Amino acid sequence: MDGIVRAWVDGWVVSRGAAPPVVEPWGFTIDMGLAHHVTRHVLAATNVDVEERAVRKVADAVTGPGTWLKVFADSSSVTSWLGEGWWIDPDPGYLMSVRLDPHEPPASVPDGYRLRVWSRGGVTRVMVAAPDGSLAARGQVAPTGATAVVDQIETSPAHRRRGLGTLVMRTLTRTAREQGAETGVLAGSPDGRALYESLGWTVRAPLTSAKFTGPA
Repeated sequence: MDGIVRAWVDGWVVSRGAAPPVVEPWGFTIDMGLAHHVTRHVLAATNVDVEERAVRKVADAVTGPGTWLKVFADSSSVTSWLGEGWWIDPDPGYLMSVRLDPHEPPASVPDGYRLRVWSRGGVTRVMVAAPDGSLAARGQVAPTGATAVVDQIETSPAHRRRGLGTLVMRTLTRTAREQGAETGVLAGSPDGRALYESLGWTVRAPLTSAKFTGPA
């Protein structure tokens, strides 16, 4: 079982307000309780350690629509292991991590923008408001001891390339470090990967997301 996967799971459930993860022989089951996201199964292995038989076993046991499967392997392999009724997210994901720097300087807020930071329920949220009051960028982080999961990073299209992503990320990681976290973990998208790598984050494994929609 890869420790970074456990760290991501532990922080993710706090960030999203999900049920505590149930440890399985192959990974974790997490209940979300939403119509479009009832439950998710997360395989604990990464890269070459991901076993086809484990993925097939978990996927074949799913019968109800709204269940997600997270596998830390390339989609070209995972797709062939899933049966009828599975939708594969065409956008690849990336499990990433970084050693949090206690001396990292804070990012500056661009003129006209407003930064707001607050914490509740173990989650710290960051919002950047545009000059007109609309949402420009946001994100959140859930520290769980020595690790912290960064989540829900978003910059509105009209406000990109202005340093807002860096502002949100540095604010979140600085907050996590102040709360005792030493390592940051996240699941990133292709759009976010370039930003995260520019801030020192490293890809640890590819991430394939699949959703069971039911038999055709």
